[in-house]
Amino acid sequence: MVDKSDLLRVPVFADLPDDQISWFLGQSEELHLKAGETYSRQGDPANAMFVLLEGQLQGRGEIGGETVIFTIAQGNVTGLLPFSRMKQFTVSGRAEADSRVLRFPASLFPELIQKMPELTKRLVGLMADRIRETTRMEQQRDRLASLGKLSAGLAHELNNPASAAKRATSQLRELLKKIKDASHELGRRDLTPAQKAEIEKLEASFVQRDEPPPDALTMSDLEEQIDSLLRSHGQSDLWQLAADLAHKNIKPEALESLFAALDADTARAALVRIAASVEIANLLNEIESSTSRISDLVRAIKEYTYMDQAPVQNVDIVKSLETTLTILNYKLKRGVVVERDYQKIPLLVNSFGSELNQVWTNIIDNAIDAMGGKGHIRVRTYREDSCVVIEIGDSGPGISPEVQPHIFEPFFTTKAVGEGTGLGLDTVQRIVKKHRGSIRVDSKAGDTRFQVWLPLAENLV
Repeated sequence: MVDKSDLLRVPVFADLPDDQISWFLGQSEELHLKAGETYSRQGDPANAMFVLLEGQLQGRGEIGGETVIFTIAQGNVTGLLPFSRMKQFTVSGRAEADSRVLRFPASLFPELIQKMPELTKRLVGLMADRIRETTRMEQQRDRLASLGKLSAGLAHELNNPASAAKRATSQLRELLKKIKDASHELGRRDLTPAQKAEIEKLEASFVQRDEPPPDALTMSDLEEQIDSLLRSHGQSDLWQLAADLAHKNIKPEALESLFAALDADTARAALVRIAASVEIANLLNEIESSTSRISDLVRAIKEYTYMDQAPVQNVDIVKSLETTLTILNYKLKRGVVVERDYQKIPLLVNSFGSELNQVWTNIIDNAIDAMGGKGHIRVRTYREDSCVVIEIGDSGPGISPEVQPHIFEPFFTTKAVGEGTGLGLDTVQRIVKKHRGSIRVDSKAGDTRFQVWLPLAENLV
């Protein structure tokens, strides 16, 4: 039998009048739960509030595709609360230890509100705390999910140039040995100064040649011509050398002077060294390009997160947008064309730069998903009075009139379970408002546009 003192030890019931406590106890059902016993199931109608007098309970369920587990300690209230819109229990409740619980039916909530106004106020506060905590958890999960997607994409973007540089360095070792052997072979021969000069001149001209590779058909023809020339001079096994020189767009007549100045074996050694030098130059260019790409990505990451920078500063909007596009390049390059229309004069906004990047990321990422990864994204900036306007449009199917009024609501999403939390555009709106700005959307099939207004930095107004 529950005593009044048992209920008064529960914080939300502390100091309430005896007659109210008596009424509450009279309408409640006492449950004695054994460890492991279930008192509510996820998906069942939410029809009761539970007060834990003794023991310990556990809530467990799947929310947004993820398993959630939490402990409910003695003295807490769980289940449905007054004014809550919950229709079904979102988690299952079970006893972790032998427990004593009061079950109060939701059908008596109207009477509870009338008879126990102070308790009602406390329960509303408890519900507000619960909503804040749930929102915080969802936002944290949303951030982690976004970070996970960005990290996976960046890992892929970094891996490509890193792998290319690694392959190039591996090939360099083989080529250095080849060039060393060819140089030793040439060193054993009694070459005249004119012959040495001819080899060095040819080698320098080929290495310094900075032309794009010819098209496949031209390259095939050049390779065949160079191979034919080499065979005519008794070199029938240098097909790979012919391919390397053709890739560099070297004409066969450029090699004639070498065979005119040298005997066949010397010319062969010279050609091997020249071709190796050409390939080494190509590989060095590839390594330089790959490492530059890695450096650009690292710089973009630092700019995106505003690492080592003041959290609040004047942010160049175009630079902020371009940094975000660089970070999302792994998704864009699969079939999205980005069209830019930026105002030439720099537009600065005093802001938390990393938060603005989060705004662009959410809008652009949603646009890519809406288009199925293929289509056009239009990014435009312009000044309107004392504001900068950032417009991000896409060629996707559009947002239906029924859905459009709800897109900024917390937890609203049109994505499948586990693919979206419904906090992306809610977060966008909160960040924009934090920066004293506003956001709107216009949408029809093939043309969806998000427009963000942000006040310009004071020195630009």
